[in-house]
Amino acid sequence: MAPEITTGRLLLRDWRESDVEPLHSFYLDPQSAEIYGSAKTTRSDVWRRVGLIIGHWQLRGFGPWALEDRQSGHFAGYCGLWFPEGWGDIEIGWGIAPEFRRLGYAAEAAERVRHYGYRERGLERLVSYIDPENKASIRVAEKLGAVPDGEFLLRDKVLTVYLHTKQ
Repeated sequence: MAPEITTGRLLLRDWRESDVEPLHSFYLDPQSAEIYGSAKTTRSDVWRRVGLIIGHWQLRGFGPWALEDRQSGHFAGYCGLWFPEGWGDIEIGWGIAPEFRRLGYAAEAAERVRHYGYRERGLERLVSYIDPENKASIRVAEKLGAVPDGEFLLRDKVLTVYLHTKQ
């Protein structure tokens, strides 16, 4: 389904059932729960989310990849293109497992996803929807050269749209 892509430190790959447990831990992490509102997320909820992601790949032909640290083989998070029904634009989204945060993995993965979207898929516009309180994701977007380009309302929350320029 999803093509495998590598970066210097990461393997962007298809999802596996074995990713459910580390993704569940990601959502239960206090920093993640603050951003995603997921402190009560169950393992079953996460299993269904993985199924949703796989379905997104089937319906759209693109989606989020599972990130695997190439050195350790451990699940490091996710990154990819997201465009569910009702979304304004195709989004580059990411989430990094706590043990891999602050190592530049989000920017490394998102830069490769941006390249995939613009150059390999020929997409015209890519954005990231970011909560103004999510300073870490804002830093990633800015590191990639993305610029604020309006607002997007998601579940009664106003997010800043960061437009990713073609590189």
